[in-house]
Formats: sequence, C-alpha cells, structure tokens
Amino acid sequence: MTSRRSLLALASGMIGVLPAAKALARTTAAGAGGARVLSTWDFGAAANDAAFARLSAGASLIDAVEAGAMVPEADPTNHSVGYGGYPDRDGHVTLDAVIMDDAGNVGAVAALEDTVHAISVARRVMEQTPHTMLVGEGATRFARAQGFPQRNLLTPEAEKAWRDWLTTAQYRPEANSENRRARTPGGALDHDTIGLLARNPDGRLAGACTTSGMAFKMRGRVGDSPQVGSGLYVEAGVGAATSTGLGEEVTRIAGTARVVASMRSGKSAQAACEEVVKHIASLRGNAIRGVQVGFLALDPRGNVGAFCLLPGFTYAVTDMAGRTTIHQGTSLFQA
Repeated sequence: MTSRRSLLALASGMIGVLPAAKALARTTAAGAGGARVLSTWDFGAAANDAAFARLSAGASLIDAVEAGAMVPEADPTNHSVGYGGYPDRDGHVTLDAVIMDDAGNVGAVAALEDTVHAISVARRVMEQTPHTMLVGEGATRFARAQGFPQRNLLTPEAEKAWRDWLTTAQYRPEANSENRRARTPGGALDHDTIGLLARNPDGRLAGACTTSGMAFKMRGRVGDSPQVGSGLYVEAGVGAATSTGLGEEVTRIAGTARVVASMRSGKSAQAACEEVVKHIASLRGNAIRGVQVGFLALDPRGNVGAFCLLPGFTYAVTDMAGRTTIHQGTSLFQA
C-alpha cells in the first residue's frame, strides 16, 4: 500500500517514480513486426486468439476486435464483463461498451440490459445510426430492434455474490477486482474490464472495450469504458490506447485521449502511459490511495506501452505470427 507521505510527496512534485513492479516480460514490441493484438489482463489471451483468427481469415480490424471482445462477454465466470457480470446495487446487470477505428468511426452503449454482446450493439450504433452512443432503455430497445436476443444476464453465482454483499455493504458500491486485488485460489487476479487493440501490417488501428462496470454500483452509473477518450481512443498514424481500473479516475482526465495526444507529440507508447498515470497520481494525491488504474497503448509499428498505479496489472500480447505472451505492467507504486 502506498504511504500517505509518498502520495503527498508525489503530488507536490518532491519525489520521482517509486521502484517499478517487476515485469513478467519486458518488450516494446512482440516478435518480428511488433504486436498484432493487445488486450488488458491475462484472460485477454483468449480474446486475442479470437481476434487474431479473424485477422488471419482476412477480416477487418473492426471484425477482429469485436470477435475478441465477444469472448469474455459470453463467459459466465467473468464477473465484470457481459453475461455473469456483477449487478448494480439494485440487482440489475448493465453493460457498457465502445468500438472505434482510426478513421474516427465509433459506436458505444451504456447501461445496456438483457443483451450478452454489448460490443456488437455498439458496432450497430456505429454502423446503423447517426449517433455515437445510446444509453439505458434506448440502448436496450435498439438492441431488440436490431435482432439481438433478450437474455437474463444475472447468473446464480453473480446473484449470490450480490445478495451476500447486501447483508454487509450498507448499500455502498464496491470496486471490482482491480481495486479489491482479489485473487483466485491459483493466485491470478480475478477478471476486470477488457480493452482490446489491434493493428494491420500497414499500421491501421482499431479497438474495443467492454464491461459490466463497478460491482454493485449505483443504478445508472457509467464508468470510463464506453466513453471515447476515456476507456478507448484510436487515431490514424498515431496510436491507440485503452484503460482499466477505477473508471472515475480515468474519466477525470480523459485518460486514453491523453495517452494518444502524448504519442502524437512524440512520446513512445510506454512513455505516454507513464505520463498519464503520473498525472493522475499528482492530481489526486491521497484520493487514489489503494486505487488501481492502468493504461495500455499500441502504436502503428506495433510497439506496446503499459503502466499502472499499483502492481498486478497484466496484459496479453499477440505478435504477427500469432504467438501470445502474458506480461505484467510496470507500476508507479509498490503494493
């Protein structure tokens, strides 16, 4: 846990970066030709595989990132994405998602209900409407009109967790695993929002981000994930970035837009991720004590950047040959 003194010192600019967490693998580009697909958290490996398979079959980048995001959305054991996600404090599972390419085409949904694949609904918003985001009842009605089947997203396991929480929580929202730092019996971090970035050999980029949001959140809460420039941002010839962790801290500074802007000004993907995390720490001081926020970035050449506030942020990198490796991002603070 970061000390009060170290946070205050950072906020006043009196100290530099604390020793970084040891990385599982230290690379700026995976394999010959750099990274092809990149996603947050170790469970992103399965999403990467689905995205890479679509790219190998000649599909578009948008097809690929959608296919990748659909994997955790359909996984009932993943409690912060799609089917099986933890509900809001009133017992409703609501989903947020965004999809974007580097030409500025974007679609998003927020507070979507009774629909497994929020990322696919977001894509329909992009392709079938003049808008960039639909929310709440309107998003759900749009999903039905587009032929997406209605399905109850609250699994028995997620419902039990919610009912257990009600007995002791005093009706307060609870951060997902990126803040609780919950671990499975095997020692791996539990699931969290997934952000997915992909590139073509010619340097074109696209991305997707999908989540069920903060566990037991207030009804109507929307985090960073579906917001362009917060949960995801992509710009042709510059780079792409996605975020994870406590969304409120990302939205305060439009985090992924900030990462890409730093890349546009000449910073590497890694330096851009580091800059935005340090800015959050400096801006927020003690308010971020114990909070996790992380960023992942990809440039048109396949160079990767990853940085977070606290140790434990993992990400999956698939290179141009289809080899996937799991990495642990370096962090500003020690646990």
